Amino acid sequence: MTDHAPVELYTIDLPAEADVDSQPLVVIHGLLGSADNWRSHLKVWQRKRRVVAVDLRNHGRSPHAEGMSYSAMSQDVLAALDKLGIEQAHILGHSMGGKVAITLARQAPQRCLSLMVADIAPVAYQHGHDDVFAALEQVREGKPTNRREADALLAEHVDSRPTRLFLATNLVRDEQGVMGVRVGLDEIQRGYEAIIGEPDGDAPFEGPTLVLRGTDSHYVSDDMLPALREVLPRARLVTLKNAGHWLHADQPEAFQQAIDAFIAAQS
Repeated sequence: MTDHAPVELYTIDLPAEADVDSQPLVVIHGLLGSADNWRSHLKVWQRKRRVVAVDLRNHGRSPHAEGMSYSAMSQDVLAALDKLGIEQAHILGHSMGGKVAITLARQAPQRCLSLMVADIAPVAYQHGHDDVFAALEQVREGKPTNRREADALLAEHVDSRPTRLFLATNLVRDEQGVMGVRVGLDEIQRGYEAIIGEPDGDAPFEGPTLVLRGTDSHYVSDDMLPALREVLPRARLVTLKNAGHWLHADQPEAFQQAIDAFIAAQS
């Protein structure tokens, strides 16, 4: 399955507030994201079911490790589910996390009650994060001591303030007061060709699938739909208006409602 041993992932594991549905929901973040980015959504979904969010390897509070193949990251998630005693779950992934989710569903379909993919297709993409990596490198070299200094360093490579605010979620202060980069930046950059590549797995996932995309995003364009149907033949495509790539942040209520309705339809 993978040439890398699974990494013990950091997880946010929230029990259901009411015993309404015993089927858990597992949430997998995108590139340079973390489980913490999903806390507001987790609290909403927690009202009905157990919900678990993971930090993928080299992200958030999880360890740094070589290898960013989708098989390796999928095995990390499966190992985390084993540790939590979760045999089956609804799997939701955004962007890079969507490709992890697709790989998991293809390689271990018996573990996946349903698959939800947010704004990504099972295709290879072009390089698109050079400025982001350069910005984080600038912070690492500049050693800022406050958020304003860190933002100024990020701004040398990234004009978009929302993007800089997102990147700043990866910064932590050390004992000397210097702000550094929490993610495994070197490991991510060395594994970037795998990240922008296709998800792993040979057979299509035949289970129930929801694919969400934003009207203002180019990540799931119409010309990608034939390839998407080959890998996810039962995919239902939903487009959220006035939403970009971070559609769960742009349209949080519509996003939550689409996820809830889809899971409810599987019961």
